[in-house]
This record gives sequence, structure tokens and C-alpha cells, in this order.
Amino acid sequence: MSILKRTIYIIYYLKTQDWNKFNKFMRYVSKKYNISKFKIWKDILISSYKYNISLIEYFLYNFHIINEGGRKEYAGMGYLYELMLKMNPKNSRDILENKSIFLKKYQPFIKHKYITLNEDIQDHKILDILNNHTGKVVLKNSKGQCGIGIEVRDTKDFNKNTLIKRLKKTGNDIVEDFIQQHDRLNKLSPSGLNTIRIITQLNKDDEVDILGCRLRITINSEIDNLAAGNIAAPINEKTGIVSGVGVYSDITKKDEEIHPITGVKIVGFQIPFWKESLQMAKDAALLHKQNRSIGWDVAITNNGPELLEGNHNWCKLLWQLPVKKGLKYKLKKYL
Repeated sequence: MSILKRTIYIIYYLKTQDWNKFNKFMRYVSKKYNISKFKIWKDILISSYKYNISLIEYFLYNFHIINEGGRKEYAGMGYLYELMLKMNPKNSRDILENKSIFLKKYQPFIKHKYITLNEDIQDHKILDILNNHTGKVVLKNSKGQCGIGIEVRDTKDFNKNTLIKRLKKTGNDIVEDFIQQHDRLNKLSPSGLNTIRIITQLNKDDEVDILGCRLRITINSEIDNLAAGNIAAPINEKTGIVSGVGVYSDITKKDEEIHPITGVKIVGFQIPFWKESLQMAKDAALLHKQNRSIGWDVAITNNGPELLEGNHNWCKLLWQLPVKKGLKYKLKKYL
């Protein structure tokens, strides 16, 4: 890749960087490893040019303590962006980007009820949603990312008019049943829905390969994203057993072997309905093959798994941080 193109990437990284988090990590690494900030900055810029990573990924992937061989193995933001343009072209990814379209296109794998502000605002549908057995609803934006803006609310707070008013005020346009997760997952962490991320990749023969499976675990949060301060752990694809500790996307926090609130052991945790979950992701991957590399978010209830979302820009952090190594080698054969 040309120096000019890498320079454009770095300008983008500079513009979009969360500087509070970056400076926090900079201070932490500088103090803990006794490295000057100037030296770290120099290495960050060199690494960004050389390995196509964002500025913050330098810290998240521990580039300050790993050698060149280890650095080469990490798939950074720029690398994944370019790969996804090939695997999930812009003219075909709308069925994944827009949750309203996704819910309709992947209806066979979706069990919970939902309504959309633009299409389904009918009295009986709203009443049905507000009378669901959990007593809660989830409000979200059809084009939202990383759980930003999602609200989990009590149904008693709304009637038809106040629900629509709330949606318009917040910019959300979808109302869904609150999904009651499997008892075992609820025991692990009851604060929010703990979901499974299964990343599928279609090979040249249109067969489904699994790139990785992760359990996203809530820590006193209604949403389970790493960006919201939660943890993620790797899952053994064959057994459905969590095979490693829970990690944060905050390098100043220690890994979790047991859940810090509930005390439930994370390593060795058996995911319920694992075979069914894996098969569902594989079946979904074959439904619209124009998108070839997808990160599926799976919810598991006492009655089995169901799809929540499909992500065309599945998170490279969620994929690599829990296994503590770069996984670029898994992608090279699909180019």
C-alpha cells in the first residue's frame, strides 16, 4: 500500500480518536514499562504505517511489548476495512447495516416480536409489544452501532402515544420484546443480555467456515458491548465451552476468571444450545450469500437460540483480544 494511502488512514485515525482513552493508555504504558511518551508516539506512527492499525490498537494489541513477528499477525482497523469492502460490498450490506431490513430478511431465525416506527405503528401491534411477559421493551435505532442509544425500559412507562413520542425524541425507530436469556446465562450475569458472537466466512466453494466464537458478558450493564465496559471470552467452537478468561478493551483492567459481580466461573462455562446456535449461524450465512463475512449476534433463551443482528464490520477487537493474539492468518486465504 502506498505511503499516501497510509497517511490518509492516519489522518482519519487522528480525527476519530477518543483522546481521553488514548491519553489514559499512554500514561499507563509509559509509567508501567518506563518508556518515554515520545518513544511510544514514534513507535505508534511507525506501526500504523507498517501494520495498518489505528492509534489506540497499538495499546490494545500490546505492541509496546511484542516483537515484529507478533505485530504482523494482528488484523487492524485499516486491514479489516479493506477486507470487508471485498467480502461485504457497500451495495449489498444494507440488509446488515439497517436493523429494520435485517429483521425482515432473516425472519426465519428471529423469534422475538418487534415493531418499526415507519411501518408497524398499529394499535394492536403496539399493545402486543407493551403486554409482553417480561414487562420490558428495548428501544433502538435501525442504524445504530456498538449499542449506542439503546434503551431498556419498563412497559408500564408507556402507552401508544408516549412510546411514539419517546422514539422520536431519542431518534430510535425500533421497539423489540425484551429477550429473557437462558437461566444459565442469567446466573452468570443478570444485568443485561449476554450474547454470543459467531463469525462466519464463506469460502470459494460457498461453504461456511467459522472464524471465531465469543461470549460477551455484561458487567453491571444493560448492553454487552466491550465499548460499554464489559468483557468478552473465547468459546471453543467444537464444544461450546468458554476456553479463556474474560477480557476488557481497557488495558488498565485485569482479566476476569470469575464474574466480578456474581462470582460465577467464566472459564469452563458451557454455552446452552451450542450445536443449535452454531448451526443457526451457518444457515443464516447461506441465506444471502452476497455478504460473505458476517459477525452474528446470537441470544440464547430457555427455548433455544435466535438471531439479534448480523454485522458486516464485525469487531476485530472482540475477535482478537480474548485470544490474546493476532488472527490475520485466518483471513489471508479468503483474499
